[in-house]
Amino acid sequence: MIEAVWDKGFKKSYRKKISNYPQLKNKFWERIELFLKDPFNPILRTHKLSGKLKGIWAFSINHEYRVIFEFISNKKVLFIDFGTHDEVY
Repeated sequence: MIEAVWDKGFKKSYRKKISNYPQLKNKFWERIELFLKDPFNPILRTHKLSGKLKGIWAFSINHEYRVIFEFISNKKVLFIDFGTHDEVY
């Protein structure tokens, strides 16, 4: 199982999005739980980013929302940002 560290900016983005879209909360936690068990589960569509975000990864919460993260080690990740595709890329 993967250990997650939550960046301060990530926490802020999460609170803002969840307060505006409460129906997103359950889906978010379902995907986080799935990610922590298997970060490359096909449902998550985990992928490397390129360009200015090279070295960073992302996975999908739903069609619109993404979590941006970085592998700190094989068993630890840093969640960096959470938002819509246009907001986080």
